[in-house]
Amino acid sequence: MIVAVVGATGLVGGEMLKVLAERNFPVTELIPVASEKSVGKEITFKGKAFKVRSMEEAIALRPAIAIFSAGGSTSLEWAPRFAEAGTTVIDNSSAWRMDPGKKLVVPEVNAHVLTADDKIIANPNCSTIQMVVALQPLHQQYKVLRVVVSTYQSVTGTGKKAVDQLMSERNGEEGTRVYPHKIDLNVLPHIDVFLDNGYTREEMKMVKETKKIMGDDSIRVTATTVRIPVMGGHSESINVEFEQDFELDEVRRLLETAPGVVVQDDVKTFNYPMPIHAHGRDEVFVGRLRRDESQPNTLNMWVVADNLRKGAATNAVQIAEYLMAHNLLSHVAEPEKAEV
Repeated sequence: MIVAVVGATGLVGGEMLKVLAERNFPVTELIPVASEKSVGKEITFKGKAFKVRSMEEAIALRPAIAIFSAGGSTSLEWAPRFAEAGTTVIDNSSAWRMDPGKKLVVPEVNAHVLTADDKIIANPNCSTIQMVVALQPLHQQYKVLRVVVSTYQSVTGTGKKAVDQLMSERNGEEGTRVYPHKIDLNVLPHIDVFLDNGYTREEMKMVKETKKIMGDDSIRVTATTVRIPVMGGHSESINVEFEQDFELDEVRRLLETAPGVVVQDDVKTFNYPMPIHAHGRDEVFVGRLRRDESQPNTLNMWVVADNLRKGAATNAVQIAEYLMAHNLLSHVAEPEKAEV
């Protein structure tokens, strides 16, 4: 099982390497890939050093899987080239998510749509992933009609430079700015670029991706995405209207038995999801379950997950695990001779 990680030196790429190791994914040979300036450097995986390679070198080695976390333009250029060589690409950028010919997958929700013919598979937006994991068991029981979601997103979602900006501000130092305003002791109602409709691209990702993943275009979604000065995970306040009425005890039971979900819902002991506890975990944490008293068949809940783990790296590795378990990976050709 030759596995390439494209963008291996980045924040998400590093997390992907960590998750592959922790979950004991059967990597027989690792191919870390990064930009030309990083080629030749070494990264450590399971105690062994591996040289960072170029895209061309990686393709020549014919990996069975290539997990991409290197930006949309890179994926648009290189993912098809890996796919043409027989590699199955799992891409973490937004490049392929809304392509009608590509699957957008959260394993707990819709892994069943995958086939051996899917050579480029899209990993959804981090905020969408945790939301649909929490919604899916409830959708199956009550049918979701409408979702109103407000997010509280970690600076790690922007990357290392955003973390550096936050810590520089916290330490009273000058540093690189990636946000248009100060982030420490502040809240920015602005993630990604603003669109003509007044929403940000991040907000519209949640709207469109939810429908595609859950396979139901009738679900109405509206979102406000917000950046806050925390690390460790994204939080979401979700108000969901169902076609059928519900009992809170049954909602709690459905979530407690749902794959990938941990219920933390005891306000008497102040037990509810928080990023500080979700950090480094692969589960989606759900709490503050309560009926919306302003209208019928409507639930409020609070959902938290580590955006670098379940929101990116873990979800991608889980897709790879599903492909392997269901024999959906192609038998790739022998690699060309390449200097190892």
